[in-house]
Amino acid sequence: MTKRIFRRMDFALIAATLGIIIMSLIIIGSATHINTPSQERYWFVQRQGLFAIIDVALAVFFMNFDYKMLQGYGNKLYIFNLVMLLAVMLVGHSALGAQRWISIGPINIQPSEFSKLIMIISLASLLEDRLGKINTVHDLLPIAAYVGVPFLLVLKQPDLGTSLVFMAIFFGMVFVCGIRLKLLGGIFVAGIACFPILWHFLKDYQKMRIMVFMDPNVDPLGSGYHIIQSKIAIGSGMLFGKGLFGGTQSQLNFLPENHTDFIFAVVGEELGFIGAAVLLLLYLVVLWRGVQIAKDASDMFGCLLATGITSMLAFHVLVNVGMTTGIMPVTGIPLPFMSYGVSSLTTNILAIAVLLNIQLRKQKLLF
Repeated sequence: MTKRIFRRMDFALIAATLGIIIMSLIIIGSATHINTPSQERYWFVQRQGLFAIIDVALAVFFMNFDYKMLQGYGNKLYIFNLVMLLAVMLVGHSALGAQRWISIGPINIQPSEFSKLIMIISLASLLEDRLGKINTVHDLLPIAAYVGVPFLLVLKQPDLGTSLVFMAIFFGMVFVCGIRLKLLGGIFVAGIACFPILWHFLKDYQKMRIMVFMDPNVDPLGSGYHIIQSKIAIGSGMLFGKGLFGGTQSQLNFLPENHTDFIFAVVGEELGFIGAAVLLLLYLVVLWRGVQIAKDASDMFGCLLATGITSMLAFHVLVNVGMTTGIMPVTGIPLPFMSYGVSSLTTNILAIAVLLNIQLRKQKLLF
């Protein structure tokens, strides 16, 4: 039985994911080694590598359980999600002006990262029997409210980037569920029309990020500094890059958050266009396999799970690469599997485990 399972594993998805993780460890090591004390020079890469191994082992363990078991826990997981996000507001600690983390011993976890995968499972359970039944605003409102509560809790932290991921998941999953395109188009038009009103609810730094997106030179030494340095880093890498440990913007600490939000800029500077293209190709393989798994799933619940996960990963890649290249506002969304962060890495590896689980179960394998 083990040999049958091994033969039918989605090796393209596994290889692409592992390729990104290995690339991440190399780039994190390059980005952080010069800016930390010598005795802790590779602390970030060692910690990320350790949790990558633990997460992969955890993913393999979960492969022994049928993903369909999750369907019966949709409501319980939803309530747990709300409790977890409320706990951030009550006992979480702040960093960089946002209250997003909870400390568990020596580990700081970011519940909003885990909440995305939990939301996908809960929403898939809710939508499973609503295929082709979302035809009016009345049909859509309960679903929007279901997603809206955790969305607002995350937005309150404040974490605009992660809250927007909830919207990407929502639209991807209701689209597959058969929402009328006319209704979907109406939502987009209404959202654009409401933007002037929403502008007044944004915090000052969020407004500045949008203004800087239009013109980074509005605040070149403040809010615009990140994107200016990121574009310089990517552009200076040219075709083949400056080589590992050779990127001046990253190594000389001109590029902020070079191992987290702006890690793609380090790839562009040190590995050049070729390295960035290879990384994007690996992401393309992951997203392509996610779409295929959703298409070939044996049931609607599996299709919705795969769609939600693929929508989440696609939005992360699109926004992160977009903000580092200056074609999207800076939102603080990490690059999946690449950016340093235990919570993000764990969430994404477990998401891949769910995709592999769906892919295997469509072939009627018995474990």
